[in-house]
Amino acid sequence: MTPIPASLDTLLAALRDSLGPRHVVTDPADMAPYLVESRKLYTGAALAVLRPGTTEEVGFAVRACTQAGIAIVPLGGNTGLTGAGVPQGGMVLSLERMTRLRSVDPVDATITVEAGMILQEVQAAADAAGMLFPLSYASRGSARIGGGISTNAGGIAVLAYGNARDLVLGLEVVLADGRVWNGLKALRKDNAGYDLKQLFIGSEGTLGIVTAAVLKLFPKTRSSAVAFVGLDSARAALALFVFLRTRLDRDLTAFEYLPPFALDIVLRHVPGTVRPLAEAHSAYALIEVASARPDADARAALEAALGQAIEEGLIADAALGASGAQDDALWRLREGVPEAQTREGASIKHDVSVPLSRLPDFLERAGAACVAAMPGLRPCGFGHFGDGNIHFNLTQPEDMPAAEFLAQWGRFNRIVHDIVHALGGSIAAEHGVGLIKRDELVRYGDPVGLDLMRRLKAALDPKALLNPGKVLGPTAGETPPPA
Repeated sequence: MTPIPASLDTLLAALRDSLGPRHVVTDPADMAPYLVESRKLYTGAALAVLRPGTTEEVGFAVRACTQAGIAIVPLGGNTGLTGAGVPQGGMVLSLERMTRLRSVDPVDATITVEAGMILQEVQAAADAAGMLFPLSYASRGSARIGGGISTNAGGIAVLAYGNARDLVLGLEVVLADGRVWNGLKALRKDNAGYDLKQLFIGSEGTLGIVTAAVLKLFPKTRSSAVAFVGLDSARAALALFVFLRTRLDRDLTAFEYLPPFALDIVLRHVPGTVRPLAEAHSAYALIEVASARPDADARAALEAALGQAIEEGLIADAALGASGAQDDALWRLREGVPEAQTREGASIKHDVSVPLSRLPDFLERAGAACVAAMPGLRPCGFGHFGDGNIHFNLTQPEDMPAAEFLAQWGRFNRIVHDIVHALGGSIAAEHGVGLIKRDELVRYGDPVGLDLMRRLKAALDPKALLNPGKVLGPTAGETPPPA
């Protein structure tokens, strides 16, 4: 075992010997891209950026740093939205070089990949093997799979396939002392003790560093269809979802909700988008049906279900894509919302979930409360309606400076999160806690649950050097979340 040096200079020298000189980055200009969160809410600081290329190198780097009392902040594609990958000192450990496809097994329906592999490349490798890896979200072209696992990412396919947690069969994890836990099993059933992988999925790198994963694959989709529908209200959207779920069952793969404001700004700011329906409506839903069955006709099934829904008065109007290109154009109306919001002005963002039956209550109550608190505010509650997850974002009043508006983030957290909590929901649906919601977690979390989390952290990372200050609490001298 390589001895661990005591001083920073000798530590960096040992890391260069292990990782290679090019992969211990200390030049400020070269480090800068690793220190800024994707929305630029946070800019961190670090002693160096480490770029290991193997699990063994990750293990050495972690062991060396933690024995020297230096924090490690793991980083994937830096596409997170909560500041979980922003360092407050210590070393950034980037997984960007760990991109190997270790194996694909169509019989076991599994793919084993390293943590630095881009999500879109995982999808492509599965596709080349005649299979489907369904985890997908807007940043799939730059997000790395290890980050998605460490944050339990959701996205647009949760309704049919679940979150990242539901797609992981096994993990390889480097622990705080540098040891490697090899849990890379491709088993659907394994009750031999605690399900350890679930400790690390969604832990945001605070309990261990995921270096590889065995992921579930599924049969390729053979038939799919997309529709964009106009509705009278969010309550009508709920009624339609329940109606379609009963008739389409597991083939209902997406049910995304948009308010009129969301559609309007997409049409205004996203090139190539066109209004899908002749008239404006009070609410909209994007619906996707997909099937892997050889005899399936998703378009006919969706058309029949929508026709019945219109007869029963559940839908005001609908546009059904007639081709793959038209389906993509309809999806662009939903996926273009974040881009359009950025162009429309400053936005205070909330990623929340409530029980499906309470979604209309939440949208009505939260929207009214926020507008009452700031007349001219433009609520934009959109997203994964079918699984109860709404991105409840607030766009600045047109006559208010952006900085003045963003200074009210804490005030609107209280309004929105109080309503979420009262409805039995979660203040962190799919983006995680990171820095931005850690104080909110303490405010709304169950005290016993928080105590259990702290005990797990202390057991697995007794020196509190793995991504310190994230999820559970701050460390001395760190930059606090925005008010």
